Amino acid sequence: MRIAIVNGPNLNLLGKREKDIYGDISFEDFFDEIVKIYPDHNFSYMQSNVEGEIVNLLHEADLMSDGIILNAAGYTHTSVSIADAVAGISTPVIEVHISNILAREEFRHTSLIASGCAGSLFGFGLNGYRLAIEAFVKSLI
Repeated sequence: MRIAIVNGPNLNLLGKREKDIYGDISFEDFFDEIVKIYPDHNFSYMQSNVEGEIVNLLHEADLMSDGIILNAAGYTHTSVSIADAVAGISTPVIEVHISNILAREEFRHTSLIASGCAGSLFGFGLNGYRLAIEAFVKSLI
């Protein structure tokens, strides 16, 4: 199975920023763990702080993946363009957030992308990505 992980703004700072919310491991180190845990699957990882680039990454992932894990970060709550990209591609997308967005500021309670996603996971830390992978691998989506 080919699974693309697309991360949005500021997730390149994992392990450095707000460790009480996001933990102390970089996504690159976490990605290396995923590759070791799931050696029979192919993973790609892309990150951008730019909204339009995330749209392009989703379009590209649609052509080369069986499943997409998307953490749109702050764009989750603001980007109609990313929501439209998710709705417009045929590859199933699982929305992941490291923190529990419903336990944070009220503006984070609304996900514009959720309605186009096969499922949403939030509040499980980086393990949310593993849960999303398991959903794809076990054909739950």
